[in-house]
Amino acid sequence: MDIATTAAVVMIVGVVVTLILGFPIGLSIGASSTAAMMVILGFGSAALTTAAQRTFTGANSFSLLAIPFFVLAGNIMNNGGIAKRLIGCANIFAHRLPGHLAQTNIVANMLFGAVSGSGVAAASAMGGILRPLEEEEGYTPEYSAAVNIASGPTGMMIPPSNIMIVYATVAGSVSVTALFMAGYIPGILWGLGCMIVAGFTAKKNGYISKEHYTMKRALRTLWDGLPSLLLIVIVIGGILGGVFTATEGSAIAVCYSLLLSAIYRSIKITDMPRILLDSVKTTAIVEFLVCVSSIMSWVLSFAKIPQMISDGMLQLSENPIVILLIMNVILLFVGTFMDPTPAVLIFTPIFLPIVQSFGMSAVHFGLMMVMNLCVGTITPPVGAILFAGCRIGDVKIEQIVKPLLPYFFVVVVCLLLVTYVPLFSMGIPYLLDLVTVGEGFNFFFIM
Repeated sequence: MDIATTAAVVMIVGVVVTLILGFPIGLSIGASSTAAMMVILGFGSAALTTAAQRTFTGANSFSLLAIPFFVLAGNIMNNGGIAKRLIGCANIFAHRLPGHLAQTNIVANMLFGAVSGSGVAAASAMGGILRPLEEEEGYTPEYSAAVNIASGPTGMMIPPSNIMIVYATVAGSVSVTALFMAGYIPGILWGLGCMIVAGFTAKKNGYISKEHYTMKRALRTLWDGLPSLLLIVIVIGGILGGVFTATEGSAIAVCYSLLLSAIYRSIKITDMPRILLDSVKTTAIVEFLVCVSSIMSWVLSFAKIPQMISDGMLQLSENPIVILLIMNVILLFVGTFMDPTPAVLIFTPIFLPIVQSFGMSAVHFGLMMVMNLCVGTITPPVGAILFAGCRIGDVKIEQIVKPLLPYFFVVVVCLLLVTYVPLFSMGIPYLLDLVTVGEGFNFFFIM
């Protein structure tokens, strides 16, 4: 074997073995990639120096500064009474639907995602508040937990989204703002699909709402939730209007959520160290993964692995429809045992050049990839939202798999629509003049 092939084998085998041994994914990638770099550059200081330089390069991105701020904003909102007010607003729109509390859960997850960017935080906050109410209405724990889990990932699709920021960093010259705007329709599509399934199931089980909102009560509830909803307008509107960047918008989100929590008197000064520590832990995991993946990207590039995979896929078929279907299957499989962040860091450099070769936009591919990996957050064995939802709903994973199957089917249909119909991801960015499309581009079907 030549040196490039040897390095690739060392890295791949190293990652597999260390993961089997129970190493954290970040440490596994970092150690294996550094070992492969030593094969290439020798077992001296050159390899370690290059690895250190690549680590710094991976972290040296202004866009990545948005992640700790959005994480902190989400944690403040989760502890600051904002979740309850968003649920109140969601219930106004959902109270007439079958299974109104489940429908409220879905809409609230979408709204909370639009202000926090975290699927796990949304599922934990909304599920924790609504679960006692759903028990009073006679909903089974499995039904309630399935609805909460299935709709949780909408918080990762609807902006702001930390995983989209990571993708933009890896993909290169991709606008975070364009990605944010591209996430609205796929995220709403996912939520509407969940609402349809939840409605049919509720009708079958007789979960019919008896709640009634008078105009006065509805207006009072909306007024109470308006300051929380304004966060969406302020952050996203400011980014679109060019008033501030996505990174600056994340800092504004922190200040605004702190202000609201102070007005609501729902966070004590003594709560802040715990909130800050939780935010630091989450941010450190993401940032460390970004750093070590930069070493892996260097090794992948040297070993020409992306080109090899590209050539192999193009030998199977040159039809974009078939290639995208293969990618979807691979990403869905990868998502079942790998968190979205490392998966984006590993597979973006491999798959992005392939889709760009037949004219697919990096924004369109980014939404396809993120949506794929969001499915993995609600599937065993390592789905973060699945575990959080089961814990909040007090159900076991084996109890929840069957109720989740109809949601999986609907979500996969939505994924295929987003994959093959560029309008769903490119429509809003195009209307806002955030992206341009080339000659021969078709909004209604990928060519």
